[in-house]
Order: sequence, then structure tokens, then C-alpha cells
Amino acid sequence: MFKLDISKDKSMLFLMGICLVASTGGFLFGFDTAVIAGTFEFVESHFALSKLALGWFGSSAIVGCILGAIVAGWLSDRFGRKPILILGAIFFFISAFFSATCPTFNILITARILGGIGVGLTSVIAPMFISEFAPAKSRGRLVALYQLSIVVGVLLAYLSNWALLNYSSSNPEAFSGIMHKLFIAEIWRGMFAMEMIPNVIFIIFMLLVPESPRWLINKGRVELAQKIMTRVSGKEEAEKEVKRISESVSHEKGSLKELLQPGLRIALIVGIGLSVFGQMTGVNIVVYYGPTIIKEAGLGTASAFQYQVILGLINLIFTVIAIFKIDSWGRRPLLIWGMACVTLSLTATGILFSIPTAPKMLILIVLGIYIACVAFSICSVIWVITSEIFPNRIRGRAMSIAIFANWGTNTISAFMFPWYVQKFGMNTGFFTFAAICLVATIFFWKLVPETKGKSLEDIEDHWHSAKKC
Repeated sequence: MFKLDISKDKSMLFLMGICLVASTGGFLFGFDTAVIAGTFEFVESHFALSKLALGWFGSSAIVGCILGAIVAGWLSDRFGRKPILILGAIFFFISAFFSATCPTFNILITARILGGIGVGLTSVIAPMFISEFAPAKSRGRLVALYQLSIVVGVLLAYLSNWALLNYSSSNPEAFSGIMHKLFIAEIWRGMFAMEMIPNVIFIIFMLLVPESPRWLINKGRVELAQKIMTRVSGKEEAEKEVKRISESVSHEKGSLKELLQPGLRIALIVGIGLSVFGQMTGVNIVVYYGPTIIKEAGLGTASAFQYQVILGLINLIFTVIAIFKIDSWGRRPLLIWGMACVTLSLTATGILFSIPTAPKMLILIVLGIYIACVAFSICSVIWVITSEIFPNRIRGRAMSIAIFANWGTNTISAFMFPWYVQKFGMNTGFFTFAAICLVATIFFWKLVPETKGKSLEDIEDHWHSAKKC
């Protein structure tokens, strides 16, 4: 006969609540990075920007991401995961407010950099925060909630931009004063303003969740950590976990020099490789410059915005599929086979952009296939593996190094993309990404281990026992 285990159900609800709240940091990340896609044309015209200045506008937030990522690990290792996530949300709010109200281009750039700092902080800490709570058997799905939240944020930013654009064009006389300026006359300001709403919600809910128990153990607050873990997994399992984590921490020096030791060097290479190649799939280029790419395929502005929403839906659907499969199929199959498909779809897109008479609908279909492949593979796997592979005591700082590489690559690609495609053509841009993705597929096949079903301490033991490098 079926029996309802009340305590187990409460534990699962508690765990899911923590993971959902933390993953909301990904929503802010996705919304902030995608909302800019709808503003390029308007900001370029409003401030009379050159292509390089437009590239600076597109990449300025990513400069902030680098700054945030550099300090995120150190701050979270010292002050805790929770307060730094809240700090990141505060940066998001300030950025959204001043992006919407800026009188000059320089203030807009400053606001975008501040928002980028928020993205950098949350991109390091949120997946790590979830991984430190999640049990091994479901850690992949729970950490992948962060990527799902990014995708939902991206999609809602697209929908928000599209809805605001349609409303402003259909109701040119609506509102008056500052509201008319924000949502009609200079609609790009309203697009940025919409970001303030989810920021406030995230801050409120983050105040309700507990600190990471692994961080608490690192700081000697074992009793509080055990209370939290008992609520997550029950008393018996919590005692085992606390003992295992305490033993692991006692064997670590807490120095980044540990990452240069044999075995752990591979972990560092894998973390940096995932971050660099993850950006060089071109996925964030499509997020940032989607309407520009789609208009290059032959669609008008309104249709480009509409199709970008469709790309966002495809991204969401295949991210959800990946979440359900990452703990059963494993990380490696999704990563390697998915990246092989990304390489092929990028190559096909480059070929189609090389043919002047290529049907525009075919280009859009292949772009949709590309988004599906990248969502199902590296975009869903990168945050999971990066949050798993580093030792407890230095996880925050080690992830900062990996995510720094992520945003550094993103900055260069976002800054150079408008100039690169103007100089060499859209087709060359996609061929370049395809060649990089081929190298990435080989890299992942050779170096990335399978981590499904293993505790964070088991994964750490794997690196310590490795003889390579």
C-alpha cells in the first residue's frame, strides 16, 4: 500500500524551494543579457554611434561580468554565498534604473557595467550554491535549473521587448511626461526599466533561504550546517554528509595552488575549457545580436523580434529536455554529441549565408536547429560540471577563474562581432564558430569526465587520484 512520507516530502519541498530561489539569479542574468538585443537599433540611432561604439555598448556589461566574476569567489568564500547573491541583485536593480533614465551614453555604459557586475557575481555563485545543497542523484537536474532560469529570463526579455515595441507603435499618443518617454518615445528605456520588477522579487525571496551548509562547515559552523542538511536529507543522511565534508575540508589547504597539483590541474583546464568553448559556440552572440542576424537573413524589424521570441521558445524546450536527461544519460553524452550537432548546424548556417538566393525560411530553420543543439548540450551542462569539479574549500575562487574565462571570451566576441561580420561577412562569422566548436568537441571527448551520481567529495577524490598532467 502507498504511504505518504510527510518528512521526506517536506525535505524535498525545502530543497526545491532553495534551488528555485537561487536559480532566479539565472533569470536576472538571462533577462539582463537578452534585453539589450531589442535596444541596439534604437540606442545606435539615439546616440549616433559608430559600429565600434555599438560593439562597446554590446560588450560593456560583459566587462562588468569579468569584474564580478573575479571577486565573486573570494567574496563568497569569505562572507558566504547568500549575501553575495543579494549583492548581485542590488547591482542589477541599480543598473536597470540608470539604464532607463540615463541622459548620456557614458552613463548608460556605466549602468550596463554595474549590471554586468551583478551578472558576474550570480553566474559564479548561484550554480555553486545549488550544487552545495543538492544530493548527488539529482544534482544535475537541480543545478541545471539555473540554466533553465537563464533561458526563461532570455525568453521573457524577448517577449517584453516585442510587446513594448508593438504597444509603442500602436499607441503613439499613450501616456505623458516620463512614462511617454520610457514606453513610447524612447522605447529602449522601457525595455531596461522592466528588469527592476524581478530584481525586487529575487531580493525578498533570497532573504528567506539558508546559507550553504558546505560553506558553514568550512567556517567551523558545523552545528548550524547539520541542522540545515537535516531539513534537506534527514538526520541519518545529514550526519554522514557532514562527517564526509568535514573530513574533505580538513585535508584541503584552502589555497589556489592546489589547482596546480597533478590531477587538479585537469579540473582547472576542464573548467576553463568549458567556459571558453561555451562562449565560442556563438550562443550569446545570437542572444545579443539576434535581430541583426535575422534581419541579415531578409526579415524586417518587427518580424526579427517575433522570430527571436520563437528562438527563445526553442531554447526553453530543449533546455527542459536536457534537465530531465542530464542525470540519467550523464553529462558527457549530452556535451559531446550535442557539440558535434552544434558544429554541423553552424556550418550549415554559414553555407546558407554564403548563398545570396538561399531561402530565408531555411536559414531561420537551421538557426532554430542550432539553438536546439546548443541548449541541449553545453548550455545545460556547463554550469553543472563547473560547479561540481572543484574542491570544497576553494570552490568559490576556482569557479571565479573559470567564469572569468567565460566572460573574458564573451567580452571579446561581443565587442568584435559587429566589426567582424561587417569586414568579413555573416557567413564567415558562422564558419569561425563552427571551426572552434569542432575543436571543442574533441577537447570534451578527451578531457571531461562523467560526474553523474557522484558526490562532490567523490569527484574531488577522482582528481586527487588522477595521474595525468
